[in-house]
Amino acid sequence: MTSSLAVSLVGAGAMGGALLKGWLHIGAIDTGRSAVFDPAANGAMKLLCAEHGLVLNPPIDTISADVMVVAVKPQKADEVLLQYAKLAKNAIVISVMAGKSIANISNALGGAPRVARTMPNLPAAIGKGITGIFAPKVIDDAGRAIIQSLMSAVGETVWVAAESQIDFVTAISGSGPAYYFLMTEALAEAGAALGLTKEAAAKLALLTLTGAGALMDIETRSPVEMCEAVTSSGGTTEAALSVLDGTDHQLRTLLKKAVAAAAKRASALTQ
Repeated sequence: MTSSLAVSLVGAGAMGGALLKGWLHIGAIDTGRSAVFDPAANGAMKLLCAEHGLVLNPPIDTISADVMVVAVKPQKADEVLLQYAKLAKNAIVISVMAGKSIANISNALGGAPRVARTMPNLPAAIGKGITGIFAPKVIDDAGRAIIQSLMSAVGETVWVAAESQIDFVTAISGSGPAYYFLMTEALAEAGAALGLTKEAAAKLALLTLTGAGALMDIETRSPVEMCEAVTSSGGTTEAALSVLDGTDHQLRTLLKKAVAAAAKRASALTQ
C-alpha cells in the first residue's frame, strides 16, 4: 500500500467518511497533500481531519490531486461537481455514487477524462464491505491498482467487465444487506409466532444468521455442501427447507425475481 497518493474526497458523509477512516487506518494516503471537501462536515469529521493533518474545505485552486473520490448525494452531483472540474482534469476520478454514469459524471466535471464507477455497500462502514468496480480502458493498469488499493480499504472488491454490470452489483450487494435484514426480521417473527418472547426470538435469529455468515466466511466448503452438512434425512432442517425451496425452488425463484427487479430499477435510475 502506497502512502504517496494525494486524494481529494468530495463528500464526507457515511460512505465518504467510512472510506476516509479506512485510508487513514492503513496509511493509504498522503495526509499532507490530501483534502476533504464537505461544507456540511460534522464535528467528528472536523476532528478526524484535524487529528491527521488533513485540510478541510480549502480553496480548490490550492489543491492538486492524484485521485478524486466523489461521494456526494447523486441528486446533488450536477450542481456540486462543476466547481471541481480543474481538480479532476489530471486526476483519476472514483465515483461511489449510485445512479450516475461515467458519461454523466465526466460531463458534470467539465469533461474529466478518467472516471471509474464503484458500488460499495453498507458494511463498508465497519471494514466488511464488498465493492464492485468498473474502470474504462482509458484508465491504465497503474490507475486500476490505485483504485483497487483505495477501495479495498473498506473490504473486498470485485471488478466487472462492463459499466452496465454495476447495476447488477447494486442488485446483489448494494441492496443485498436489506435482504439479510429482512430475513433476520422474518426469522425472529417466526420464532415469536411459535411462542418465544420477542426478545429471545430476535436474539436467536440475529446470532444464528451472523454466526452462519461468519462460519461461511472461513469455510472452504461451498454453501451447498454446508447446507447438506446441517440437513439430516427426515430431520427438522429438511422439513423447513422443503417449505422454503422445495422441488420447485420457490426461494431461488423469488430471489432471482427480486434481484432482477432491483437491477432493472438501478438501470432505470442511472443517468
